[in-house]
This record gives sequence, C-alpha cells and structure tokens, in this order.
Amino acid sequence: MRSVLSAPWSLRIRDEAPLSIAVVVRGEAWVVLDHRDPVRLGPGDVMVARGPEPYTVADHPGTAPQIFINPGQHCTDAEGRSLEEIMSLGTRSWGNDPDGETMIVTGTYESIRAVGARLLRSLPPLMVLRDGEWGGDLVDILCREMAREDLGQEVFLDRLLDLVVIAAVRDWFSSDPSRAPAWFLAGADPVLGPALRLLEQDVARPWTIASLSREVGVSRAALARRFSTVLGEPVMAYLTSLRLDLAADLLREPDTTVAAVAHEVGYGSPFALSTAFKRVRGVSPAQHRALARWV
Repeated sequence: MRSVLSAPWSLRIRDEAPLSIAVVVRGEAWVVLDHRDPVRLGPGDVMVARGPEPYTVADHPGTAPQIFINPGQHCTDAEGRSLEEIMSLGTRSWGNDPDGETMIVTGTYESIRAVGARLLRSLPPLMVLRDGEWGGDLVDILCREMAREDLGQEVFLDRLLDLVVIAAVRDWFSSDPSRAPAWFLAGADPVLGPALRLLEQDVARPWTIASLSREVGVSRAALARRFSTVLGEPVMAYLTSLRLDLAADLLREPDTTVAAVAHEVGYGSPFALSTAFKRVRGVSPAQHRALARWV
C-alpha cells in the first residue's frame, strides 16, 4: 500500500500483525512504540516492526492518533467509522491528500507462517535502517508496480515485498554481526551452509548425522563439531526444531490433517509428531491449532 499524507496525520497501528515494513519515499514520519523514545524516519529510511504490540506512525510524535489500523487492515476513525472509501486515492494508494508531502510504502504480513517464527524470534520490536545502509533500490520498482493492474499483479507485488524485507533484514544483520542469529551466520559457513540448505530443502528425508555428513563431504565428527560450535546444538536437535517450526505453520491450515503434516515434515505417524510437538512446545498439535486461530 502507498500512503500519501499531509500534516497533521497520525496512524495508530493495532492490527496485531506479526511483521510490518514501511519505507519513507518522501517527507518524514515518526514511529512511536509505547514506552520507547520516538524514532524519526526520512526519505529512503526503512522500518520493520514486529507485532503484535501496537505502535503509532505520525507526522510528529505529539500528534494524537486520528486513524486506526485494525486487524484485517480495517481502517477507522476514533469512533470506529470506516475510512477505507473516504481515504482511497486509487489503485493501492491511500491517504488524506493525493499531493501530500509525505509518501510511505507499507506492507504487512498477517500470519506468522508468511514470515517464519525463526525470523520473528531474531528481530527486535523495531528495526530501523537509514538510507544508504540497506539495498532500497527495489522500493522504486515496488512503487511503479503498485499502480499497475496486470494479471497476477498481487502475487508479483507480494514477491517484491518479500525481497524488500529480505534486503532490509539481511543488511541489518550484516551491518552488525552481534545482531545476527547463529542460523543466519551459519549460512556462510563452508560446512554448515550446505548442510542447512540440504535439511531445509528436504526436511522430511530420514536424515542421520552419517547421511548428512556424506552429502556435505565431511566426517560425522567434523559436522557434529560445527553444529555444536556455531549453532550451539546437535544436528538432530536442529532438525527437530526445523521440522516442528514447519509443522506449526502447516497446522494453521484448517483443512490439513495432523497425519498429513506428520508425513510432510518427516514423522512416521501422527503419534510421533504429537509426542515430539508436545515435548518441545508444551502443547499438542491440536491444541496449537486451536490457539493459532486466535493469533
């Protein structure tokens, strides 16, 4: 979505989305998280906000919220009246002034599955990169494509948004290695990188340390040592975590059975998946599915 705004304006974001991204194309904006200092964004700056806690984006930190973004991206005023038609500015554009001095491109991921729980756990509540600190060239393409109505355009825009998020997160991790989680750093490791890609590409395969080490071309001892040193956990514990993260995502699909999920992530039976899921996550797959409906 492209938002075009003239001051005064203030958006209270309370959509409970697990991840949102905003890039200031022109003008400026202030991001205010509860109990934190306001952060100013200028042209080319990007912010990534990890939900579900609410926050405010405004022309100035002191401007009271006038517009409320609710779950499902429903936009209302303070009295709950819909603003979606009133503030529409055409194809994928929205705001209070078509010639407004501030333009912000935003994207929202409304489910954890669309982002990945592992990535979410690695991010702070608010991540900010300044113009020049990240590869923001894709934003120009995204802005141009937003005005088009070609066949498959929504899918194309979704993939472009994914690339913008990847670019921002990658550059944020890379700019300060202390920020990066172990699994991100491991991707560049000559032993772990290939091993992790093999596991992710075929998570259901009945992997053993021996079979994985053969594929990577190192000894079992060397592979086990790299996992413990860099990732801080054994090979099979990492694989279990990977499988259960994927299972947790798949279980959000209402028509997917536990048996089908078990097969897809490499467990021989629903019972085997349920046992592992409850041991690691503290709830059964069925309980996780029920709880996920409210997240």
